[in-house]
Amino acid sequence: MLIVHTADIHIGVENYGRPDPVTKTSTRLVDFLDTLDEVVTFASENSADIVLFCGDAYKSRNPNQTHQREFAKRIYSLANNGIQVFLLIGNHDSPNIPGPASALDIFPTLNIPNVHIGSTLTTHLIETKSGPIQIVSLPWVRKGQFMSSAETDQLSTEELNSTIQSMLTTEISYQASNLDPAIPSILSGHVSIDSARTSSEKSMMLGNDYVLLKSSVALPQFDYVALGHIHKYQLLNETPKVVYPGSLQRIDFGEEKDVKGFCSIHLDPTKKPGQRETSYKFIPVNARRMVTIKITLDEIDPGPTNTIITEIKKHNITDAIVQVMIEVPALLYDQIDDTLVKESLSSAHLIATIRKNVVEEKRQRLSHNPSEDISPVEALKSYLNTRDISKHRANMILEKGTNLIEENSNPESIN
Repeated sequence: MLIVHTADIHIGVENYGRPDPVTKTSTRLVDFLDTLDEVVTFASENSADIVLFCGDAYKSRNPNQTHQREFAKRIYSLANNGIQVFLLIGNHDSPNIPGPASALDIFPTLNIPNVHIGSTLTTHLIETKSGPIQIVSLPWVRKGQFMSSAETDQLSTEELNSTIQSMLTTEISYQASNLDPAIPSILSGHVSIDSARTSSEKSMMLGNDYVLLKSSVALPQFDYVALGHIHKYQLLNETPKVVYPGSLQRIDFGEEKDVKGFCSIHLDPTKKPGQRETSYKFIPVNARRMVTIKITLDEIDPGPTNTIITEIKKHNITDAIVQVMIEVPALLYDQIDDTLVKESLSSAHLIATIRKNVVEEKRQRLSHNPSEDISPVEALKSYLNTRDISKHRANMILEKGTNLIEENSNPESIN
């Protein structure tokens, strides 16, 4: 039995994009759909039994028509190939208040075969090509779903999160205890786990998360725990495996170093719980690269533009989203040719920013021996020798400076 596990598709995230000349949409939408297509292709070519989408299909709980159409195309392609599709509701898919439909409720409304929605904490029995499988769904739970406003108002954020954690832990345990041990079982959750590490996606999360203990989901009744919500790929537990596959694309530069992909898991239905996993693999996708180039200019640099361009050439920026961070002394700021710098980045997919941070100039050390006396004129000479100015101008400044020093050092000249 082959299970494909992905999450946090976030169709609609279009930051760092530009208009695509072919599709007339954002190039970032194309990026997100291209990596989703890698998942769909893998599942179809390997005749997967079920594909688990563990929350956050869209960036927004109100996706536009184009985003809905493109996502539905991929879901229909899987379902039409006889692959079961399980769509879990994530925080970006669910409405702010109880009542309105989620962004995924259109699928059960249209009664599309082989597509299942996880909108409540319950157990789903799904028939696949290789036999039945039990999916315990743990969708994103809004705090208002657990208690009345009056109860919520009386609790601090910490107390409320603790209450939700206790309730969810109890309910997960209840669902697990009622599973049929003869049938493979998976927990599919969109939730934060205490031992998970994040990249930068906290900006994508809404409000303060409640957090579950790993022990509350890594139960022996489950053959695999498929999670979503955190964008960084990580394996939190071995038996059963507790996995965040991460997002398929980088959302921002905080995820620059993250490897993006999805997971494939083979289960043997004939074996006992805890022994069914026969293979597990994380499969990288061709996600758009993000590259940060950091450059620090020396205040005596005779050619700051050339220095910047030389540093840029050391990085592979082809088709990447690039940001350049330059530490520049104030004296050199106006000497940088922005046009030439941008031209050196022409192979990038997009220049996110070229940020020039002005730093204070370092004070020139005038003597190796702090106790050594040095005259004001000698100090001025030493200073002028460190500046990138013509000899004629330096001599003029030295002459005027010497006159001022002599005038102010003569007591008779003081009124």
